[in-house]
Amino acid sequence: QVQVVESGGGLVQPGGSLRLSCAASGFIFSRFHIHWYRQAPGKERGLVATINSDDTTNYADSAKGRFTVSRDNVQKTVYLQMNSLKPEDTAVYFCRAQHPSVFSWDYWGQGTQVTVSS
Repeated sequence: QVQVVESGGGLVQPGGSLRLSCAASGFIFSRFHIHWYRQAPGKERGLVATINSDDTTNYADSAKGRFTVSRDNVQKTVYLQMNSLKPEDTAVYFCRAQHPSVFSWDYWGQGTQVTVSS
């Protein structure tokens, strides 16, 4: 059974840090690209960061210099370390596992809420 489960969200003050986790099961994790998206109320879901199966990474401009994505293929987990958080980072954060060539192998988690507020 395929599962993608996010955790680590919560309430944090501006300037603080959080580390999100995306735990996967039911597929060959190491072969998948993993993406983090976020969706704020009233806004479209947008890509935040990607870590590819070869460990290369990409970031949205809003995340560069503050967020770091990493993966542990043994634990089948991807992490999103978020530092210097701003109120505009408040959103539900989603993890997506995407196979690079089998497009139907595309799995989403349910999301974890991140709220940045004083």
